Amino acid sequence: MGVITQALLDEAMSYQAYRSLIDKLMDEGKTTGPKQTAAYVDYARMSQKRMKKWEKVGKLSEQLVEQIAKVNRPMTWLVITEGWCGDAGQTLPFIHKMAEANELIDLKLALRDEQPELMDQFLTNGGRSIPILIAIDTATLQVLGKWGPRPEVIQREFLANKVSQERTGTEFSEYMHLWYAKDKGASIQSEFLAILGVWIQKQQSLPVQAG
Repeated sequence: MGVITQALLDEAMSYQAYRSLIDKLMDEGKTTGPKQTAAYVDYARMSQKRMKKWEKVGKLSEQLVEQIAKVNRPMTWLVITEGWCGDAGQTLPFIHKMAEANELIDLKLALRDEQPELMDQFLTNGGRSIPILIAIDTATLQVLGKWGPRPEVIQREFLANKVSQERTGTEFSEYMHLWYAKDKGASIQSEFLAILGVWIQKQQSLPVQAG
């Protein structure tokens, strides 16, 4: 039996519930997860601001909307995240907009530090990087694929910088968020345009569940 169960999906939050949780915790000067330091709360505040920004100004391309419309069987997108995650602040609003574009896509969110077994099934280079989106066939709970923790172009730069140490962690973080601001969600949309086709194909090859 896989780690993704119906019970886990039933417990996962909707995007609206996640955003309400983030806002409530921020009002209390807190964030999600066990690390309640001033630095993590500050990261969460920045992430919240970025989510609000992209929720307001982020737009999906017509080409991507057309591709999303091709999903013709119920699909669940389970995102592993945390409120303080900088990359999540930049990408979750676009993922939400994509899911909103087709009623057959059900977006759910789970907190990384509350779901270690789930997280450990979807590591990135051995690390618990987030956000990670897992695409699941809703009927069979078959995993169709995953995306994350950030668009490939900036992920390659992130990994190269880890080796070269050309920029400090803080410097690279500043560079990366400037990149996101200029990119305006174009890279994540380009990637979903491609991987959605793969997920749809995989889903259509699965046996249709009897009603």
